[in-house]
Amino acid sequence: MAVKPEIRLTASALMFALISAGSCALPGDCRASSNATKKGSAGQSESSPRGQILALSCASCHGTDGKSVSVIPRINGRSVEYIETALKGYKSGDRPSTVMARHAKGYTDEELRLISEYLGTVSTTNK
Repeated sequence: MAVKPEIRLTASALMFALISAGSCALPGDCRASSNATKKGSAGQSESSPRGQILALSCASCHGTDGKSVSVIPRINGRSVEYIETALKGYKSGDRPSTVMARHAKGYTDEELRLISEYLGTVSTTNK
């Protein structure tokens, strides 16, 4: 059975992200570093590499920097708290959606927090 080029490209992108993120990309390797966001030298929050990897699936609809050009809502400019609250609302069913509830239910609350931290960091540093 032949593998579709899109699947091969997605798998390649994921492998690149895993390799470039180092050992923190593997579950359990960086638990201490994912307990809280780290502060950079300029006072900006830095997100966990695992959050960046988990957020890769968001880019296909919301854009790599959260600046969706279609009818999909933009994430760029949203705070970490807003994104995390929205994702947990989708997961619990408190926030109505067409697709997002199915996506959010696939993640633990910790993973949703890591995704929110990454996307919130990208949103505040790349307006």
